[in-house]
Amino acid sequence: MAKDLVVTKYKMGGEGEARCDMANWVLRTLVEASSSGVSVLSLCEKGHAMITEETEKIFKKEKEMKKGGIAFPTSISVNNFVCHFFPLKSSQDYILKEGDLVKIDLGFHVDGLIANVAHTCVVDLAQGTQVTGRKADVIKIAHLCAEAALCLAKPRNQNTQVTDVEQKGMLSHQLKQHVINGEKNIIQNPTDQQKKDQEKAEFEVREVYAVDVLVSLGEGKYELKMKTSHAFFSEVERRFDAMPFTLRAFEDEKKAWMGVVECTKHGLLQPFNVLSEKEGEFVAQFKFAILLMPNGPMQITSGPFEPDLYKSEMEVQDAELKALLQSSASQETQKKKKKKKKASKTAENATSRETLEENEAGD
Repeated sequence: MAKDLVVTKYKMGGEGEARCDMANWVLRTLVEASSSGVSVLSLCEKGHAMITEETEKIFKKEKEMKKGGIAFPTSISVNNFVCHFFPLKSSQDYILKEGDLVKIDLGFHVDGLIANVAHTCVVDLAQGTQVTGRKADVIKIAHLCAEAALCLAKPRNQNTQVTDVEQKGMLSHQLKQHVINGEKNIIQNPTDQQKKDQEKAEFEVREVYAVDVLVSLGEGKYELKMKTSHAFFSEVERRFDAMPFTLRAFEDEKKAWMGVVECTKHGLLQPFNVLSEKEGEFVAQFKFAILLMPNGPMQITSGPFEPDLYKSEMEVQDAELKALLQSSASQETQKKKKKKKKASKTAENATSRETLEENEAGD
């Protein structure tokens, strides 16, 4: 991300929406649509359609834009399913029920500049009530881990510093243009072997990262459900370039299945495996994209998290982590005060103009 133009593109969008807000807007819409009786497939299709339609609007307005659209297919993983659940029309669907813990994950890009976001919510939470028990615990822990990672992901810090404060989770990757998984990564729950193999890397100004935190209160055992194929490889290159995609995007899913096998076997495609915990466990996820600017990290995607909805007995014990999270909360409060002050000043100026206009009209 060497030029200011690239930063501008991260902020650009259509119909008055910032580009970073595109992913946020689609995510919030899907969170609101996640209610009892709604199918996971319909939510995935809704996310796909929204991004596709809004992308077309951007390219009509912004002629210098070359390419854009889905950077990561909408994934809806429920309860013990961890990630990468995008059902096909030909596969078994899932209908959401009251109390389901839902993880929504998606990505959007313009000219290969990627904005990823993921969020966890609970279906049909009655007004005035809170989520309690293990669901609340896992969501609170995941959110605190995400907040801690955001505080530490700044220029001159190292990837291992983030690893040290995280508990259970997955990989966070550097984002490069047209590349969803860069060379630098943060392993949030490394094995002994991963600790030996992981290369230390320093965060640098103008790098972009997708921070992806997943937390399970279970044992962390998962099942793999691979969906892979070949003859359609030219169509994949033409339609998706180097971005992830779902087989649901093809008219003939059976032919796509056949084609994917050979592509994967020869290393032309890499599958995103569906992972799941054992039944009865819950997994929470929060993902956001950040730009590392000279004055600190700029968070460009986030979900609509409301801490008051979750009642958990889990508390942060580590003094260093506590201080880190408190500094983050303090900075957030200062930002809100500045916004409130600015809004108040704007309203005051508007009132002054109205009074002046009334006086001039009276004269």
